[in-house]
Amino acid sequence: QQREGSTEGDSHPHRAQRSSSGHAMMSRAVSGGGLTIDTLPENMTRVVEDSGKYYTWRSFGPKDRRTQDLWVDMNDVRHGQVRVHGILSNSYKQAVRVALSFDFPFYGHYLRQIIIATGGFIFTGDITHRMLTTTQYIAPLMANFDPSYSKDSTVQYLDNGEVFVVQWEKVILPGKESEGAFTFQAALYKTGTITFSYRDIPLSLDVISSAEHPVKVGLSDAFMVMSSQSPDAQQQSIYEYHRVEIDITKITSYSAVEFTPLPTCLQHDSCELCLSSNQTSGCSWCHVLQRCSDGMDRHRQEWLDYGCSEESKDATCEDYSRGDSSTGSSITPEIEEVTFLTPLQKGYVKTDASTKSEGLANTGVIAGIAAALVLLLVLILVALYINYHPTVTSPLYLIQRRKNYWPSWKFQKQQPGYTEVEGEGHEKDSIVEAGPC
Repeated sequence: QQREGSTEGDSHPHRAQRSSSGHAMMSRAVSGGGLTIDTLPENMTRVVEDSGKYYTWRSFGPKDRRTQDLWVDMNDVRHGQVRVHGILSNSYKQAVRVALSFDFPFYGHYLRQIIIATGGFIFTGDITHRMLTTTQYIAPLMANFDPSYSKDSTVQYLDNGEVFVVQWEKVILPGKESEGAFTFQAALYKTGTITFSYRDIPLSLDVISSAEHPVKVGLSDAFMVMSSQSPDAQQQSIYEYHRVEIDITKITSYSAVEFTPLPTCLQHDSCELCLSSNQTSGCSWCHVLQRCSDGMDRHRQEWLDYGCSEESKDATCEDYSRGDSSTGSSITPEIEEVTFLTPLQKGYVKTDASTKSEGLANTGVIAGIAAALVLLLVLILVALYINYHPTVTSPLYLIQRRKNYWPSWKFQKQQPGYTEVEGEGHEKDSIVEAGPC
């Protein structure tokens, strides 16, 4: 798997460049809301040169028949309906969320929606932030593209239930307009296979400046964890745990790259498969979560909260089985109720002391339910009033506020960040200005 290389005269695989121990992470203080760049502490640095743990890949040159096979002809109606996205085709540094018609496996996780960016990449994260280019991406050719420069530039996609294809067609690089337009695509297959295909690459990618925008070809994934910085604030930190970087000098017109997913710990749904499968290594079984993992995936926060690393040390599937059977046969009805809802709390047992407070707790629950019913009744009455009195000032104000609740923003061209806009309109002719509503 590690020695798979290019079929076009290259006997070595395109390895990812080794990441330094100070690789960047994105962090956000919950109380402040601003994004900053920090460095990973040494003991959390798990970004490694690609070990072939998640994907194997091969590149193909202009003379290889596989290159033509991987290109999806967007003009062929047999592939499905093609949508030319109006906003992306006429915008700069913007992104739009698109739903997939199938579950797409990415690093062992199933995605049902992605974010297409004008800059030649797909963002796969759950949490949208301005620095989409940093982690969690599928990048056939991430660069400073500006589809709004030319009427011929489009960002289009299709989804036929088996494959989702995004094509950046005739897009221009600011400052390199005279060099010509770029046309390339990324295809996400239901099987988890990812392909990058290139039709028009008018200049060598190593001469493209990354001063205003990163230049990348490859894959990346990350996980987010919460850490307390002070008693009053917590910090959300995004850690990139794996990256595949393709050598950009290998990307030319009529070339292609094909990524094949490898089995991951997350696919095992039982303790026996998790610990004994010869398809994966380094897997641990977390009995509380009923999940198999190596601890380095998008569910890492839960893995830490529930103490899965400690629970799985030196534990065997027989230990879990014995624990379940003994618990079921020896406990008395008085201590039968056990919960795992609180992280790091393996369960609690009812005692006489706890039952004494049940009366007060039940009273509080009843009061809360009554308050909720009253609030629901008030909301229903307000909704009916608005419905039957649409011209009154207050209802008009509420409607106007609802309309303006999700404003769209357009960054200046010198801004390094992306903004997500609502995906309205698919026609190139109908240019949608992504400004405040």
